[in-house]
Amino acid sequence: MGANRLTRRRFLHQAAAGMAIPAIVTSKALGQGDVPPASDRVTLAWIGAGDRGGRQLLAWDFLPLPEVQVVAICDPFRSRREAWAANVDEHYGQRGCRAYRDFREMLEREDVDGAVIATHDGWHVPAALACVRAGVDVYVEKPLGVSVEQDLLLRDTARRYGAVFQYGTQQRSMSHCRHGCELVRNGRVGEITAIEVVAPEGGAGGSTEPVPVPDDLDYDLWLGPCPWSPYTADRCINRGSFWVYDNSIGFLGGWGAHPLDILDWALGDEHGIPVEYEGTGMIPIEGLYDTVATWEVHCRYADGLPLRFTSGGGDLTQFIGTEGWIGISRGGLTAEPASLLSSRVGPHEVRLAESAHHARNFVQAVRTRVPAVSGLESAVRSDLISLLSDIAIRTGSKVVWDPKGETIVGNEPARRMLSRTPRAPYRL
Repeated sequence: MGANRLTRRRFLHQAAAGMAIPAIVTSKALGQGDVPPASDRVTLAWIGAGDRGGRQLLAWDFLPLPEVQVVAICDPFRSRREAWAANVDEHYGQRGCRAYRDFREMLEREDVDGAVIATHDGWHVPAALACVRAGVDVYVEKPLGVSVEQDLLLRDTARRYGAVFQYGTQQRSMSHCRHGCELVRNGRVGEITAIEVVAPEGGAGGSTEPVPVPDDLDYDLWLGPCPWSPYTADRCINRGSFWVYDNSIGFLGGWGAHPLDILDWALGDEHGIPVEYEGTGMIPIEGLYDTVATWEVHCRYADGLPLRFTSGGGDLTQFIGTEGWIGISRGGLTAEPASLLSSRVGPHEVRLAESAHHARNFVQAVRTRVPAVSGLESAVRSDLISLLSDIAIRTGSKVVWDPKGETIVGNEPARRMLSRTPRAPYRL
């Protein structure tokens, strides 16, 4: 590593060791005004600059943060990477953000602290693994992986390298979601007897007719570790990224990640994930889109607690107990009796990590080495629920999960679906 990266790493390690430092070391903290000089900012790179990665995460969430310096934009679409690199330079009023076709070339730099990964789902874990192994912290859009094997490998690798991880489940930075989870954690619904999780359904359609690849797209790189398939007009747009099984499991994971994350946050890590899965779903048989579009999966935790995971019109995580129920969604909280929502959480009760801004929380974690509000261990647990649900639907069989061995037992066809073989020359 170069001297600059070494200095940053030494600082971060000191922070992790418990030194008394501000959560964000800004120029203001040092008496130098409101905006830190470039040398004091957390340097970030973008891997994937489509609608979610560019317009939303970059332009809306990260670029306005004065403690951040965006130094690289990586995307297989030349038009995307060059346009966003130019926008970043315009924002800073100076040149310095470089456009990369391949993020692996970017990782040869020694001045990148963190990467925001907003590719199609099939690249999430492979890109995150490459970053972690290069000493780069990661913010990863949901869902996490396209196989159980991917999730477990990223978890174990991040543990080994001591990487900071933030999952793109922004509801953890919404105060009402935190409050609802705290109410559940502290027993306001009494003993939990059942849980209902609802996520938006997917869709069907999409052109299967091969057409020429756009001149500005490196299509082989876009596919990456996913199986090769002809380029079509709908493959690389949002729905094609979300609803093609080669590179995704659809909204079952892509949208299910949000209410399933709330489920995990409210229950706590000691509860683990369900150990049994049985379900049905509709998989389109015509058109390009072939992920599970609608579903109903019945799960059971080791202690017998039932979970029903279904598709519907919105997102909801509902905890039903002996004293009432609480529903948590992006739009707000509901409860019966309604008085449950006015309950205050006392200073000696369970309190969850607070974050008012998901992007800034990641930057703080990179600086301080204090875990981000939406960490990897929880991300793996919630993602496994969607992945195991998908396997149960596709095999039409009961899936039994062994939490100690972290594998499926007694069902060889289902067990074979725990991994996907990466396309050569890409590998995990």
